[in-house]
Amino acid sequence: MKAGIDSGWFRRYEAGGARRRVLILPHAGGSAAYFHRWGREFGEDTELLVARYPGRHVRIDEPFVLRMDELADAVSEALLPFLDLPLTLFGHSMGASLAYEVALRLEARHSVRLDGLHVSSRKAPHRLTPRALHREDDDALIAEVRRLGGTDGVPLDDPALRALVLPAIRADFTIVGTYGPRTAVPVGCPVHGYVGDLDPSVTDADMTAWADVAPRGYTQQVFRGGHFYLVEQRDALIRALGGAPAGVR
Repeated sequence: MKAGIDSGWFRRYEAGGARRRVLILPHAGGSAAYFHRWGREFGEDTELLVARYPGRHVRIDEPFVLRMDELADAVSEALLPFLDLPLTLFGHSMGASLAYEVALRLEARHSVRLDGLHVSSRKAPHRLTPRALHREDDDALIAEVRRLGGTDGVPLDDPALRALVLPAIRADFTIVGTYGPRTAVPVGCPVHGYVGDLDPSVTDADMTAWADVAPRGYTQQVFRGGHFYLVEQRDALIRALGGAPAGVR
C-alpha cells in the first residue's frame, strides 16, 4: 500500500518502518479522538488505525449506523486497502463485539487470517444479555454512561454539549441493544481478553467464555480498574497489544 492512502473510516497514525497494523474499534459513544494519545505510543514497526464511526467529529454530517451487521460490513470493506500488512484488531466494550464480527467477515469473505483478536470489557457473543437502554429517556442513558465511568461528567452536565454527544450514545446503545446473543462461531486466530477487576458490568468469569470461539488459543489478563480501566492502564495494555510505550522501547 502506498504511503498517504486515506480512508474516512480510520484515523491513521503512520509508522515509517511499519511491519504490522493494529486497528482500534472504540466503545459505544466513543470516537477516534478518545484514542488520540495512543497514536504514537507503539513502536516504529506498528501502524495504528482507529475507527471513525459515522455521525460524529469529522463524519458529523453522515447518518448513524444502528445495527452491528451493517457496521461490521462497512468496517470490513473499508479495511480491504489495508491488508498488505499483518493485522491485529482491538475492540473495547461495543468495539469488542464489532472486532469479532469484522474478524469473521475478513476470514469468510476475504480469506484473511488476523494476527490476533483482542477483546476488552465485553461478554462473548453467545453470552450476551442485551438491554434496551436505547429505548429509555436521556436521563437513563446518562446514568448508564456514568455508571460505567465513560465520562468525567462535564460534557453531560452542559446542556449544549449533552445535545451533541447524546445522539451518538443513543445510536451506539441501539447497536448494543439489538446485538446478540449469537452462535459461538470460532475465529481462525488467537484471541486475547482483557477486563478491569472492578468492572460493574463484565467480570473476569464472563470474559472466559471468549475461549469458546478461540480454538487457536485464548489468553486473558485482568487489570486494576473499572469498565474503562484502559485509561489508567494504557501503557500496560499497549504492551499487551505488542506495542512499546515511550520510554519502554
